[in-house]
Amino acid sequence: MELVRLAVAFAQLGDVARLASDRSLVLSVADADTVMCAASLRGELHAPIGVWLEISADYPAQLAARDVATLSWLVELDQVVVSAATGAADHAEVVRALLTDDEVNLTNGVATIVGAYNRPAPPRPVRVWSWDGVELRSEEHLLTLRSLAAGDVGEVATFA
Repeated sequence: MELVRLAVAFAQLGDVARLASDRSLVLSVADADTVMCAASLRGELHAPIGVWLEISADYPAQLAARDVATLSWLVELDQVVVSAATGAADHAEVVRALLTDDEVNLTNGVATIVGAYNRPAPPRPVRVWSWDGVELRSEEHLLTLRSLAAGDVGEVATFA
């Protein structure tokens, strides 16, 4: 399995739809809200896309899960990468749990959630990854950075 992260500036956002049709991309926008930028591509995307989200005190995993669930109804979202300075796997667990129609009761190293709902769940499964700066992990896969290159549109990182 291979995952490709495209890190772009807002000014290059128009090129993302073209590149997403060539391969499965996970989008990161350096100078704007990545979820809003991905949503703005609705109608231009002809292939699934993913988003790379930076979790922080100002943008907790619970809010990221709400954004992912909403975005999944606007575009064909297939991947989300949860990146955090610490506890990336725990933050990803929170996002994953909140992408269901079920009641969420969860305690881990970053959150305690009791009786929460985040409805509606995405219309298609969304694979949730965690990035700790070294490894990209989902429940079934482990990927590492294989290449990093500057392209015409932005920085392309390939994980395999």
